[in-house]
Amino acid sequence: MLNCLKIIFSIIGISLAAYGIITSDLQLNYLMILFLGLFLFTLGIQECQKQRTVYGWLLIGLFLFSIYVSIQSFVLI
Repeated sequence: MLNCLKIIFSIIGISLAAYGIITSDLQLNYLMILFLGLFLFTLGIQECQKQRTVYGWLLIGLFLFSIYVSIQSFVLI
């Protein structure tokens, strides 16, 4: 299940990044950061399940930071 979510979040994030680069439209960057943050969260959960807790917590911390940045940029629009 996590592999499926990981693939979906990464494809959506990369698609939004490619759209932003091709069209030079930066209004959807907060969504790109959100989906890439969710991708990091799924990676963090997988690493915690593999007993690599330090790396897992680091990825979860990066997820929290990306969620904060995404919300902050959404509010400023």
